[in-house]
Amino acid sequence: MQEKKSTFPKRASLVLFLCQVITALEVPLDLLQPPTITHQSPKNYIVDPRESIVIQCEAKGKPPPSFSWTRNGTHFDIDKDPYVTMKQNSGTLVINTMNGARVEAYEGEYQCTARNDRGSALSNNIVVRQSRSPLWTKEKIEPIVIQQGVPLVLPCNPPKGLPPPIIFWMDNSFQKLPQNKRVSQGLNGDLYFSNVQPEDTRDFYICYARFNLTQTIHQKQPISLKVLSMDGLNETIAANLSDTEFYGDSPAGERRPSMLFPNNTTSNKTVLLGEVLLLECIAEGLPTPEIHWRKESADLPANRVFYENFNKTLKIIDVTEADAGKYKCIGRNILGTTHHIITVTVKAAPYWITPPRNIVLSPGEDGSLTCRASGSPTPSITWLINGVSIELAPTDASRRVDGDTIMFSKVQDGATAVYQCNASNKYGYLLANAFVNVIAEPPRIMMSKHVYKVIANNVALLHCPFFGSPKPEIKWFKGAHGSVLHGNGYVFHDNGTLEIPVAQKDSSGNYTCVATNSFGSVKDMIGLQIKDPTMIIKQPEYRVIQRYGSAHFECRVKHDPTLKPVVIWLKDNTELPNDERFKVTKGHLTIKNVTEKDEGTYTCVANTDLDTVSASAVLTVVDRPDHPFDLELTDHLERSVQLSWVPGDDNNSPITNFIIEYEDTMHDPGTWHFLTKVSGTQTTARLNLSPFVNYSFRVIAVNEFGRSEPSESSEQYMTKPAEPDKNPSGVKGVGTEPDNLVIAWESIKGFDSNGPGLQYKVSWRQKDFDDEWTSIIVANVSKYIVSGTPTFEPYEIKVQALNDIGYAPDPSVVIGYSGEDLPMTAPSNVELEVINNTLAKVQWDSVPSTSIRGHLQGYRVYYWKAENHTKRNKRHMEKRMLTFHGNKTHGMLPGLEPYTSYILNVRVFNGKGEGPPSTDKYFETPEGVPSAPLKLDVVERTIESLTLMWKPPAHPNGVLTHYTLIFQSINATHELSPPVEITVPTNETSLVLRNLNQSTRYKFYLYAHTVVGPGIQITQEAITVLDQAGIPPPAVGTGKEPLSATSPAMHTVSPTHYKVRPILPRIKNITSAETSATIIWDYEGPEVKFYIKYVEISKEDWKKEFVNDTRSFYVLKGLTPGTSYKVRVVADEFSDYGVSEDSFQTGPAMASRQVDIATQGWFIGLMCAVALLILVLLIICFIRRNKGGKYPVKEKEDAHADPEIQPMKEDDGTFGEYSDAEDHKPLKKGSRTPSDRTVKKDDSDDSLVDYGEGVNGQFNEDGSFIGQYSGKKEKEPVEGNESSEAPSPVNAMNSFV
Repeated sequence: MQEKKSTFPKRASLVLFLCQVITALEVPLDLLQPPTITHQSPKNYIVDPRESIVIQCEAKGKPPPSFSWTRNGTHFDIDKDPYVTMKQNSGTLVINTMNGARVEAYEGEYQCTARNDRGSALSNNIVVRQSRSPLWTKEKIEPIVIQQGVPLVLPCNPPKGLPPPIIFWMDNSFQKLPQNKRVSQGLNGDLYFSNVQPEDTRDFYICYARFNLTQTIHQKQPISLKVLSMDGLNETIAANLSDTEFYGDSPAGERRPSMLFPNNTTSNKTVLLGEVLLLECIAEGLPTPEIHWRKESADLPANRVFYENFNKTLKIIDVTEADAGKYKCIGRNILGTTHHIITVTVKAAPYWITPPRNIVLSPGEDGSLTCRASGSPTPSITWLINGVSIELAPTDASRRVDGDTIMFSKVQDGATAVYQCNASNKYGYLLANAFVNVIAEPPRIMMSKHVYKVIANNVALLHCPFFGSPKPEIKWFKGAHGSVLHGNGYVFHDNGTLEIPVAQKDSSGNYTCVATNSFGSVKDMIGLQIKDPTMIIKQPEYRVIQRYGSAHFECRVKHDPTLKPVVIWLKDNTELPNDERFKVTKGHLTIKNVTEKDEGTYTCVANTDLDTVSASAVLTVVDRPDHPFDLELTDHLERSVQLSWVPGDDNNSPITNFIIEYEDTMHDPGTWHFLTKVSGTQTTARLNLSPFVNYSFRVIAVNEFGRSEPSESSEQYMTKPAEPDKNPSGVKGVGTEPDNLVIAWESIKGFDSNGPGLQYKVSWRQKDFDDEWTSIIVANVSKYIVSGTPTFEPYEIKVQALNDIGYAPDPSVVIGYSGEDLPMTAPSNVELEVINNTLAKVQWDSVPSTSIRGHLQGYRVYYWKAENHTKRNKRHMEKRMLTFHGNKTHGMLPGLEPYTSYILNVRVFNGKGEGPPSTDKYFETPEGVPSAPLKLDVVERTIESLTLMWKPPAHPNGVLTHYTLIFQSINATHELSPPVEITVPTNETSLVLRNLNQSTRYKFYLYAHTVVGPGIQITQEAITVLDQAGIPPPAVGTGKEPLSATSPAMHTVSPTHYKVRPILPRIKNITSAETSATIIWDYEGPEVKFYIKYVEISKEDWKKEFVNDTRSFYVLKGLTPGTSYKVRVVADEFSDYGVSEDSFQTGPAMASRQVDIATQGWFIGLMCAVALLILVLLIICFIRRNKGGKYPVKEKEDAHADPEIQPMKEDDGTFGEYSDAEDHKPLKKGSRTPSDRTVKKDDSDDSLVDYGEGVNGQFNEDGSFIGQYSGKKEKEPVEGNESSEAPSPVNAMNSFV
């Protein structure tokens, strides 16, 4: 980032001073003066024949000058030529060639003369020539047949046009021919081939000449070129030699370079000073030579030298005399070099050292005219006076010529004239007019600007342009009546300008300029204002932006309040691209979706009328790198290879590393795998390889912004085969049946096989029993089953890889076990301890390991409800199961219901399944507090009474002892009467309250009791009837019709209102589980919100949870098992009166309970759909049977000895067949059980035995099944006394499913 300030005021001081010197000698146009040429055509004027010829000549003078012309040195009488006119008040000629005049008739050298009675001025000699664009001469061009590798030049020989044409080569499709260091166009237009190749063969090589002035393009006859390889050489010579041109009489091999142009060893070149020097060398050879340039005994000018045309052209601009010397071009290839020396001579057309200037003299004054010019060769100086050689002019005693100077002494009025100075050599001429004007004139100040504004600390130039003859004397004053200014910070210039080198604020004010000569005095006043400089106080900052991101630059400007800056933005010192992605707002530049084309220097430029400041910042666009290229494999070894590559562009972010990937085209084609990673500074890597793999490699570059696209893949490299380096992994032995051992392993991938014919040698022996190994060789598998093994015995196992080359190293031994069987023994000494009314602890003795017959997985505890104490809840009981993994012999049973009987047993299980259950254990939970009454309604209201009716709690959790009703009246100011408490027997479910106040709101709290304590309350509000109109208001509550109560209890009250302190909530009961706790509290008072605060006893960070309504219980969740807590219940609006606090402990961590699938809605719907389908099928069967038909079902069943219903056939999915004689027999439960009373593995899984032993099954109180197990398991033998249950609908379903 950098800031630049314009140096214009400082640089301009000298320039303005020189300009003022000139303008000080300018004679005002209202005074007599000789002519001065102000505008003229160039010396060489090439005209377009399609337009008129306009030869310009303008001049000024007093009196106004008249004009005349000469053509080719003689007078040109324009009045006699109808096609030529001269513009009014001007000397400009217009030759109308559009009306028949021929342009070539007016070619020649023209000169204009402007004259008045005080002298004559001459223009340059203007050479007028017509533009020409001639055609190529007709010629027959023979096709060229040439041997591959030889040099060739296709000549262009363009016509000599005026001005010279631009030459280029194209094909017949108007496409430019591609050029390179082998094929290129020379400065003369010829097309040079350093060596031809087959791809150069084409029928049309066309040279074009474009004449810009006439806007025409001409073409040469096409050239046909055929390049022959060695194979086609003899045939072509035989067939075409007679009618084609053949270049090269022998095949061209590799050769040293030689020069095609110039074709000798040395040459000379002359160039004029200030012009452009072009040197050219074109070499031929095979391989194609490269051209290098150097200057003998000197260095090439670094800032003025350029290399063009693939280094074949050396270009030096603004030639100076130092550029003369010897230049050597060198052509080089691998076989040698050639060179050419060009001697450059610098000449110069005449150029001015001191051109003559107009002078104004007063009568009797002295003066001089100086005309100094230089050139190579040195130009000659000649003088003319009023267009006539000075030697032929009348003599004048006051004039003396001394070479390039004319001196005047004591001039008189008759000495006024225009003098011409001509400096010429062989390369050109210079012609300048300068007059001597003898005049007497009082001083005058020709001021056009009276107020100057300057930036502080810069140069202030106060101009006072004047004229007078003799030359006036200039004096400056500060203010209107100040003293004359002298040195002390002021500089006085001869042209009248006052310079203040460092202008400050106190330099502001008015300045007076006074001009005086012998004819009088004149003055004028100039104002100077000093302004604060413009500054950029917030400069744009360097930005590094990822591609397609947004770049933002800010430029904040401070300026003088009287100046209005204009802020513009530049990119690389040029205008911003015309692109909608660039958005400029006040002092801000935003570039969206930046790309690498947006990189560069962005400059904020603030311009005012007086100064310019700028600040720049660089935008660097970064991105993930471009992909590497040119992958090459070298140094091939059996198990390694060297890979090299060329990095792509890093996109302004250094490459940190390269990732090398490989593809195994033989074993896994199309998939690329990571091989290695190397530093970002490396471009080679030694790669370790595996045998018997067909490798391809690719490289990915990585920088800070991501990974490049992968490179193109390398060539393929196939390694030789070898024996395997490693054995299979993941070897294990696990039995799937009690009498087998399944040995499994992870197959070796083809990449690791190291050779063809991959196989595995599987070996095993029973640990501590067998001495010898049993082995077998297998292929294309990843497991082997050993049959006839004893149940659950350890085996030593090993698996070794081998291929056609040999064996892998000896494998390690793995211990596995043969198949498991069901445990034989049930857990004993099952004991149970009831902790509280919802939690119990169970423990048992572990089963001996010998009877487990497998890996011990853990124990499962099954428990379910026995018949309820009240004998009113004879629903199907949910059978629950808890799993305790490992050898754990105790656990907690959470979520029990108070005042309930349960049955429990324990089973051990291994990988095969569960063992027999332990003896059923019975236990009961103690009573708890009841739930809230189901309903509390106000069913009848009068002026002084309210009738309440309710329903008992859904969960009494014990024997209800009584109800408690508390009520309070609330007046309009929310004042509460003292609470009234009423005890109601449990056999009552309604109550009439009398002697209440009319039109008064009452709130009721009702809860039931057991011996443990009060339960959860239910609340209701009601308003007594207003004693007017005789129409009671609608009931408050549910809005249902009033319920009729039999013998409602009555209570009479006489409430008195007074302000009461609310009764705080009181924690009544806490029931905790493993990760939760239920808090129940009492509260008597107005309706408020509650929140719960709790904390672990060992900590201080209390947590708060709000109760969503006015209920008096809350469940805390997410607690830590086995942790003690303190808990508080707080009434939100009365928290200042204190809180109720208690403590509790959560239960220990327990195994998670399995979800009972039979209670899931989707399962119930599925079972209903199955039942409906079976019912439809039965109806169809009954209908068809009643029609008297006989089906294949009947015919097949006649062949069976057992008349019972058969299971569905597994092969075709049809139902088992039955006979008419058995239609009215009850469906038998055991119809799918074989005669040996065991369930086979391949039978259906839906037997009742499975449901009975299932994990989540549900049973009626009489044992009938209503649920479904959660997953399939191995079938167990069914005891005979377990199959004699009464038939059920599920048994019937199982007979058909």
